[in-house]
Amino acid sequence: MRKFVPPTEDEIREGPQSVSFQIAHGNRRYACRLQTEFPTQVQARKYLMTNWSQVEKMAREYLESGTHNGGEIKLVMP
Repeated sequence: MRKFVPPTEDEIREGPQSVSFQIAHGNRRYACRLQTEFPTQVQARKYLMTNWSQVEKMAREYLESGTHNGGEIKLVMP
């Protein structure tokens, strides 16, 4: 199993990382941001890719709820 490089002092100071992605819904694209609890971007991106189906489902449910105002979709790591 591959181990992650320990976070740098800057990453520790910045706190938990978020990752951005886009999702298509109909003929529009929406910017999404997933807030994680991980200290590095590498770990946050790996989480996104590993749990993509769950994250995508959360984003689509948010879009279908009709509560978005056309801005960025903000999700929090479950």
